[in-house]
Amino acid sequence: METKSYVVKMNGNEVLAKNMVNGNTLKGKTVSKIGVHHVHVNGTLYPAKTKSRKQCWEVKPSHMAQNTLNPIRAIVDGMKLTPNPDKPMIALSIGDPTVFGNLPTDEAVLQAMKDAIDSHKFNGYAPSVGYLQSRQAVANFYSCPEAPLGPEDVILTSGCSQAIDLAISVLCNPGDNILVPCPGFSLYKTLAVSMGIQVKLYNLLPEKSWDVDLQHLESLIDEKTSCIIVTNPSNPCGSVFTKEHIQKILKVASRHCVPILADEIYSDMVFPGCSSPSVASLSSDVPILACGGLAKRWLVPGWRLGWIMIHDRNDIFGSEIRQGLVKLSQRILGACTIVQGALESILNNTPQSFYSRTISFLKSNSEICFNKLSTVPGLNPVMPSGAMYLMVGIGMEHFPDFKNDVDFTERLVTEQSVFVFLHLPLSIQTTSVLW
Repeated sequence: METKSYVVKMNGNEVLAKNMVNGNTLKGKTVSKIGVHHVHVNGTLYPAKTKSRKQCWEVKPSHMAQNTLNPIRAIVDGMKLTPNPDKPMIALSIGDPTVFGNLPTDEAVLQAMKDAIDSHKFNGYAPSVGYLQSRQAVANFYSCPEAPLGPEDVILTSGCSQAIDLAISVLCNPGDNILVPCPGFSLYKTLAVSMGIQVKLYNLLPEKSWDVDLQHLESLIDEKTSCIIVTNPSNPCGSVFTKEHIQKILKVASRHCVPILADEIYSDMVFPGCSSPSVASLSSDVPILACGGLAKRWLVPGWRLGWIMIHDRNDIFGSEIRQGLVKLSQRILGACTIVQGALESILNNTPQSFYSRTISFLKSNSEICFNKLSTVPGLNPVMPSGAMYLMVGIGMEHFPDFKNDVDFTERLVTEQSVFVFLHLPLSIQTTSVLW
C-alpha cells in the first residue's frame, strides 16, 4: 500500500495533513480555509487557488549578509600585493601567535586534550552553554572577592569572537548604538552593522599610551547607547589600562547607566611592572559581560573555546539578559566538546613557567621592534605594555613618494615582503605590527 502525506497551508502557516493510504478519506473535516494548496478527499486531489510566486529564479542575499563587512579585509583584499620574489614573506598582519611556530603551547595543555580524547566522554553534544564542570572551572579560575563567579555566570562559546557576538546580540536592538574604541578590533563593527546597530568610535590617545579620551567617550552617549566596549589589554594597541583609568571609565558608564562589554581575551598577558585588573573587579554598580578565551594566553586560537562571564552583583541585568544569552547560545551548540573536556585541566595544570616564558618572549621582541623603529625618521612607535601588538604612527610628510599609508603598506610588501596591518580611522596615520 502506498502512503502519502500532503502539506496543507492555512493563512500562511503550513500543517501536515493526516497520512493517506491509497483511497482512504482524510480523517476529520474537510479543510476549506483560504490558502489551502492541496487537499486529498475520497481519493481525489483538489488544487485550491493560491497566489503563485513569480515563475523565474530570483534568489537574493539577506539584509544581514549584505550589511556584513569587515572593513580591514575590504581594504586588504583591494590592495595590490605582490611580494618580492627574492625575499620570504613575513606576515605581521594577523593576531595568530602560532603562525611562525616560535610560540608553542605548553605540553600540559596538549596532554589535557589527549586525555579528553582518550576518555571518549566528550564526543557528543554538550548543553548549549557548555558542560557544568567546564563552566565551574572557568568560574573558579577567574573568581575573586571583588567579582565572585559561579558556573551559572559562565557561558562557553566557540572562541571569544562568538562570545562578543552573543554579548552584542543580547544587549542591542537594531537602531541602537554601541561605543567602540578607536583604534580597535574590526570585528565589533562587522558584527554590529550586520545587525543594524550603529557603531560610534571613541578615541584612544597615543600620546597617553592609548588611554581612553574620556571626554570624547562621554560625548557620544545618548538614549540609544546600549553598551560600551572596553578592550583591555588592547588589540591592536598593546596598551594596558591602569586601575585608576578603568575606574574613570566605570564612572562614565555609571553616570549614564550603560553596561560594559569587556573584551579581555588578552587578560593577564601584561609585561612585568604592569598590572591588568579586570573591569569587573573594579565595578561597584556597572553590570559587565566579560569575554575571554583560550586563544591568546594559551596560544591555541584554532581550538575555538571562549566564554562570557556575567558580572551583575546588583541584579541590573536580571534574569532576562541571562535567559537571552542562553537562548542565543542555542542557535549554535557552543564550543567544541573535546576542548571543553580538557578545559579544567588546562586551567588548573598549566605551569606558571609557561605564562612567564610567553610574556618574556613578547616583551623582548616588543623592545627590539620599538628600539629599531624609533631610529627611523617618520616612524613613531608607541611602546606596548602587553598583548601581542605594537602601533606605529607614520608621519606621511617624511615619505613624499607615498600617497598614503595604504600605498606605504603595499610598497612594503612589494619591496621587502613584509605585510603589516593597517588601522585607518585615526587622525594620524598608523600601522600596527604583530611581532
